[in-house]
Amino acid sequence: MTKNALIVFTRNPELGKCKTRLAKTLGDQSALDIYKYLLQHTANVTKGVQVDRYVFYSVDINYDDIWSHNFFSKKLQKGENLGERMDNAFKELLDSGYEKLVIIGSDLLDLNETIIEEAFVKLNLHDVVIGPAKDGGYYLLGMKTQHSKLFKNKDWGTETVRQDTLKDLQNSNVYLLKELNDIDTFDDMKHYDQLKPFYKTHD
Repeated sequence: MTKNALIVFTRNPELGKCKTRLAKTLGDQSALDIYKYLLQHTANVTKGVQVDRYVFYSVDINYDDIWSHNFFSKKLQKGENLGERMDNAFKELLDSGYEKLVIIGSDLLDLNETIIEEAFVKLNLHDVVIGPAKDGGYYLLGMKTQHSKLFKNKDWGTETVRQDTLKDLQNSNVYLLKELNDIDTFDDMKHYDQLKPFYKTHD
C-alpha cells in the first residue's frame, strides 16, 4: 500500500442509463458506445499513475471488464446522491490509512497522467486541489483530510458546483489545476475527431 490513492468514479455502462444528456441528441446506443470509449481512455490514463488505484462502481462491481485487477481495486459507491457517494469514498480510504486522495470522473478525453500526478504533488503544499471543468463543476478533487461540507447542499450537475465548493473552502489553501472540458452533451464532444465515428452527421 502506498500513502496515495486515486479514486475513479464510474457508472456501470448500461444502455439507457449513462450519458443521458448525450443520448437525447445521439440516441442510447451511441451514448453508451461513447461512454465506453471514455472509460477505456480513463483506464489507459490512470493505470500508469504510481499510486494505489480504486474504481468505485455506481451499481454493481464488475469483476471482468476493462478495469484489470492488475491495476485497480474495486469498490461500490455508497450514498443517495453524488455528494454522499464521494464523501463516503474519501472517508473509507482516509480511514484505511491513505494520506493523499484524488478523485476523478470517467468522462474526460482531455485528462492525462501528468495532470493527475500534478494533483498529488500540489497536495504537498495545499489543503485541497481542484480540477475545474468548463461547465462550472470540477473533474478532479484532491484532499488530505475529510471535508464533508464540500459534498453537502450542492446542485450536482449544474454550473454552480465549483463556485459553491470554493465558497466552502475560503479558509483553506486551494490549488486550481488547468480547466478541462468534460463530455456531457453533444456540444461538449463535437470538436473531438476521435469521437466522430460514434455518430452520424448532426447539426
